[in-house]
Amino acid sequence: MDVQGVLGSISFDGTWVTITKTRAGSRPAPVRLRAADITGTRFKPGSRLMHGYVQFLVPGSIAAGEQSGVMQGGRPPYSDPHSLSIPRKSNDAAEKLVAAIEQARG
Repeated sequence: MDVQGVLGSISFDGTWVTITKTRAGSRPAPVRLRAADITGTRFKPGSRLMHGYVQFLVPGSIAAGEQSGVMQGGRPPYSDPHSLSIPRKSNDAAEKLVAAIEQARG
């Protein structure tokens, strides 16, 4: 199960969540999280004007809050390794991904 985000993607194989961010001019640096280690998820759907996001909460790390401003639009910063901004066209896939991860956690 894959979700295409803004400058990256999230994939889930039933056990592992892989967040791959692809910044221009650098190599992708994937972050892998085991679904059983995730303590919570945050999902904000994208709209016509602003991107949404998917964020995973893990023990031992502080969740990055939403930033305000025109460019951020209420999303966590790009530097947060446990989140990814998503466009409106990926809302359905992201919702299914979050539901699958929640089911695997429980």
